[in-house]
Amino acid sequence: MAFDYRAFALRKLAAVGPKYLPFADVATEDVPLSRLLRLSLFQVTVGAALVLLVGTLNRVMIVELAVPATLVAGMLALPLLFAPFRTLIGHRSDQHKSALGLRRVPYIWKGTMYQFGGFAIMPFALLVLSGYGEAVDAPRWIGLSSAALAFLLVGAGLHIVQTAGLALATDLVREDDQPKVVGLMYVMLLFGMVLSALIYGALLENYTPGRLIQVIQGTAVLTIGLNLFALWKQEALNRDRAREMDNQRSVPFAEAWNALIAQPGMVRLMVLIALGTFGFGMADVLLEPYGGQALGFSVAETTRLTALFATGTLIGFAIASRVLSGPADAVSIGRVGALVGVPGFAAIILASFGGGALVFLAGVLATGLGAGLFGHATLTATIRAAPENRIGLALGTWGAVQATAAGIGVALAGITRDIIVQMPLLGGLSTAAPYNYVFAIEIAFLILAILLAIPKGGRTVQET
Repeated sequence: MAFDYRAFALRKLAAVGPKYLPFADVATEDVPLSRLLRLSLFQVTVGAALVLLVGTLNRVMIVELAVPATLVAGMLALPLLFAPFRTLIGHRSDQHKSALGLRRVPYIWKGTMYQFGGFAIMPFALLVLSGYGEAVDAPRWIGLSSAALAFLLVGAGLHIVQTAGLALATDLVREDDQPKVVGLMYVMLLFGMVLSALIYGALLENYTPGRLIQVIQGTAVLTIGLNLFALWKQEALNRDRAREMDNQRSVPFAEAWNALIAQPGMVRLMVLIALGTFGFGMADVLLEPYGGQALGFSVAETTRLTALFATGTLIGFAIASRVLSGPADAVSIGRVGALVGVPGFAAIILASFGGGALVFLAGVLATGLGAGLFGHATLTATIRAAPENRIGLALGTWGAVQATAAGIGVALAGITRDIIVQMPLLGGLSTAAPYNYVFAIEIAFLILAILLAIPKGGRTVQET
């Protein structure tokens, strides 16, 4: 019998998990850690796609392919068009009717196929868009429309896979452990981001357009393979449940949505999530070009910035997991995360005024730490506020608000940077000036989030 290296690796990781891996205590005899880790592979592929889109491709398109930052930011923000539908996906998967009793798996597989299709189109669309080589004579609208379709497909796939996958993870554990298992899934997302950032950095050390095509195509194949392995026998076939679902009344989306929003403090919590995510998210499209143009980093070095940011986020998740396992208020931890992000962005700005690479790297790590604290805390607050049997809708709502705010932030970051570049009195001061103005805007939004999260009259956001 052939040795199963994947199963061996999962067993080894599961063996050390309870001691070193945040949220690993969610595992039980019925749902061992090896099973949860295997399911979490869908988050690894999501992390790889995010690094490729937001980390590697945005720098390559802006610097190497000379695509305007506004156009790049618009491409990266295209998934924003699908983000609001995460609430509908979560709601539909909550009450999906299937002859086999499956609820989440059909949505995860559809999302995987969307991702694969987008990655299949993407490399050649980017080369046509940039007018590279023989593509110089191709009509620009072909590259523009193809690249837009590719980014939209990948983005839609990410939203579908992540929403239904997180809901499936919560289905496998007790209600009290649902925030922990979602936290575990996000830890694995960060592991995927760090690992893929290091791999992409090594593969693109000597950048060529041909190597970029190979990297994107490899990501497409990896996505299909890992997601299929992750889903295998996770959701049991249950015809009794299928008959039970057939007999249940389907709750209209509007009714379920109104019940969720009616929860105390839910609207204010969503505004808080939007402000904080916008504050952290604007830098996604600019950190790597900033490192390349203002500090002289190479493609490989700027790609590793994503790994550093994800490492900080992972540390933030680990800290939040320990604190929130006790009586701590989730919104208060989110406020601390925003507080950490303010000096982080200040350090990034300072790097261009003589602070140097070390100050810049420290700022990136600090902003990652703040984003991790803020993201996990607000996610936990949303889950705790969810009505019974509406976890998919709650997760979808959190994801929709978070993704929409991040997408708007990415788009406005690129547009703002390009506008400032064309204003000699502002952008002409230095190469770093257009980026620093955007980082200053991010600090302002984080301060707004901090103010909103301050308890008023002794009550937290969730209690108001």
